[in-house]
Amino acid sequence: MLSISELIKEKNVYLLKNVLRPLSAFEIVELLEDKSEDDHLFVFSLLHPKLAAATFEYFTPRVQKYILHSLSHMQTATILDEMSPDDRTALLEELPRAVVKEYVALLSEEERLVALKLLGYPEDSVGRLMTPDYISVKMDWTVEQALDRIREYGHDSETVNVVYIVDDNNVLLDDIKIKEFLFAAKQAKIDQITDKRFVSLSVLDDLEKAFQVFKEHDRVALPVVDDKGVLQGIVTVDDILRILSEKSTEEMQKVGGTEALDEPYMETPFFHLMLKRVRWLVLLFLGEMFTATAMGYFEGEISKAVVLALFLPLIISSGGNAGSQSSTLIIRALALGEVHVKDWARIMKRELFSGLFLGFILGCIGFLRVSLFSAFSDIYGEHWALIALTIFLALIGVVLWGSVAGSFLPLILRRVGWDPATASAPLVATLVDVTGIVIYFCIALFILKGALL
Repeated sequence: MLSISELIKEKNVYLLKNVLRPLSAFEIVELLEDKSEDDHLFVFSLLHPKLAAATFEYFTPRVQKYILHSLSHMQTATILDEMSPDDRTALLEELPRAVVKEYVALLSEEERLVALKLLGYPEDSVGRLMTPDYISVKMDWTVEQALDRIREYGHDSETVNVVYIVDDNNVLLDDIKIKEFLFAAKQAKIDQITDKRFVSLSVLDDLEKAFQVFKEHDRVALPVVDDKGVLQGIVTVDDILRILSEKSTEEMQKVGGTEALDEPYMETPFFHLMLKRVRWLVLLFLGEMFTATAMGYFEGEISKAVVLALFLPLIISSGGNAGSQSSTLIIRALALGEVHVKDWARIMKRELFSGLFLGFILGCIGFLRVSLFSAFSDIYGEHWALIALTIFLALIGVVLWGSVAGSFLPLILRRVGWDPATASAPLVATLVDVTGIVIYFCIALFILKGALL
């Protein structure tokens, strides 16, 4: 039997339709994972409209844009109308404003109002991620009435795990798990099985807060209300995790010293990728130039005690590594909501002790290294003990400074409203390299003055 790749290559429509018919949307996307955009479009054109819409939601943004660009206006309208509101909003966010206006105009009146409402909420807010597809019932209904409504409208709902209780003004009163209905008497009133205790999110809540609420209450879906308590929609944990995963990827790219990529690595055009990387490299290169300037300032000391230059890479790299560790830890803690800018004093206290402890450990190793080498050779001369002490104190000072700088820079950036991930490891390392040289030679001047200097 021919493989999917061979069927696509031969454009065997009849056999392809037979192969695709029993598959789910996710399975179809998996089969097309390593295929070209043209292959995606060809297979997509063979699917039933309902299955096509479901499959479309699993495609990457790049493939989605390609398919929409290739379809007629009528086909595009059908796909966009069939998409779930939250997934459609995620797609529209990726497109230029002019294209968004064009696509929104293609929607049916009902779906257009939904799309405009969701797009009207602030970026990175829960309102952008919610869907109005949920099941709601009234407090004075019977369990049987509620079950009838679930049977009638449940197939259009994002999830039927939870049913929401509202009043005549759609104000949220409670939420009830579906199993409560299944084990209750049919003629029992809903107000008899509700405890009127529920957890909800605001349409303006950010994603970090939403994630914390999901984690604390172990829910798969949560209702979203406005400032008057009116139920606007629901948001599911998979949408929150998807967006946070994307943001985590962006942060890791920034921490690594590059700009966030708009597409997966292998799908990013070469020169676009180079542009993302070269900006940071140029900035870091210019920063490292100050290292040469600092070394030039201490040129006389280096010429008198060449041995100091031997330990220079060791000293500044230790400070840079400590700073990179601290910045990465704080950036991640800020992203997870574990710490906030107001905690700066506690963070500084913790990093001061951390820097002293880590610097002391590395300083002891450096001191021991000089001492052992001096026991078997005269490489460091008669003043080896002073050199060892210089290395010991310099490592403490530079690692301490690296830890403090690495932790404080993300807090400053968050305070002024910038992305803390901009305080990338290479940036912190560059900053600590320059200042580390100054710290090292100042300590050397103090310890070795009158001996080697």
